Amino acid sequence: MKSPHSAFEAIKTGAAASLVGISLVSGLAWAGEGDITFSSKLLLTGGVTNIEGSAGGGLTPWAVIGGNGTKEQVGASAFYTNVRANDYTLNTGGVLLGIYDRVELSFAQQKFDTRAVGGLLGLGNGYKFTQKIYGAKLRLVGDAVLEQDSWLPQISVGFQHKENDRGDLLRALGIKRNQGTDYYVAATKLFLSTSILVNGTVRMTKANQTGILGFGTNAKDKYEAMFEGSIAYLARKDLAFGAEFRQKPDNLGFKEDNWYDLFVAYAPTKNVSVTLAYANLGNIVIKDKQRATYLSLQVGF
Repeated sequence: MKSPHSAFEAIKTGAAASLVGISLVSGLAWAGEGDITFSSKLLLTGGVTNIEGSAGGGLTPWAVIGGNGTKEQVGASAFYTNVRANDYTLNTGGVLLGIYDRVELSFAQQKFDTRAVGGLLGLGNGYKFTQKIYGAKLRLVGDAVLEQDSWLPQISVGFQHKENDRGDLLRALGIKRNQGTDYYVAATKLFLSTSILVNGTVRMTKANQTGILGFGTNAKDKYEAMFEGSIAYLARKDLAFGAEFRQKPDNLGFKEDNWYDLFVAYAPTKNVSVTLAYANLGNIVIKDKQRATYLSLQVGF
């Protein structure tokens, strides 16, 4: 696998091509030798798309590879997510490419709206931060779904490189930089006999509020290991309920709380899934007790 920096530069170059590719597959997946076949993953076993563009839960990446393609196919997906908290709004859209159920490449763009809080901070009502996220994931061992006779989970490693457009403001506030890269390892296992999926992810990060407020500070600029976890129950092949947890670093002068959510994911067809969640986001900048609704639409091929 390429180094993280060269890999995300390649993703930048190919982002437009990925969008074109998604429109071309139109419900199909590419197989080897130039053939085109319908993909055959079980519904929802590829996860949905997290707020940073990687396949998994809404808050955290899983070890699964996104898209509907199996080991001999290339799959893709596109998503749009709206998270509306008491005082802030986050809108995210992006695309993802899954290659032979082994490699995942993703791109997402976030827009964080401070709404009236921007005015309180002297930035103006509705002041927005935009963040672009380039991701890659590699499956190392295991198969979360097919290897039911083994306790070994599917294990993947990945990175998310993030670029924030408010560098001058962030540096004026004592934030170290407006770009940064998170690295993670994820383990995912589906127990078909009980219809339970579990995931654990360890992320190395310097991000403040997932990068919306930059990376590190002048006083604290080091990577820390953060734990993220998910559990889901597949009530039917097209319906799942679950919960997530995401630990957050505390680099800023005000406390950055951990995140929690309860979610339901529904796949009315093989190519479409909808996720609805209620999230507890805690303190964000000067506002405590942020509760949010999370609604995400994903189209996969």
